[in-house]
Amino acid sequence: PGVLLKLGQPAEGGVGPDGDIVGFSTLCPHKGYGLLYDPSDRVFNCPGHFSRFDAEKGGLQLWGQATQNLPQFQLRVDDRGDIYAEGVDELIYGRLSNVL
Repeated sequence: PGVLLKLGQPAEGGVGPDGDIVGFSTLCPHKGYGLLYDPSDRVFNCPGHFSRFDAEKGGLQLWGQATQNLPQFQLRVDDRGDIYAEGVDELIYGRLSNVL
């Protein structure tokens, strides 16, 4: 599971004309809890052990039990404006590899 966000200002790893479209896994890298996104501070929050991840800074872990940043999808926008996820920068929780 993942999410695509348009943050409204350039962000690390952002694509599109404004560099503000980002995508992330929504599974906490600590224990796999489903993350909740808070648009007021642009942070993903884990309801399990309270880890927090910054959507503007490439999923940087800000607080909590996780030992890695939130996996961010590497995105590409084509000439028609379609968005494609072409890779991921961290291991997604519950997978031995990110290769299908």
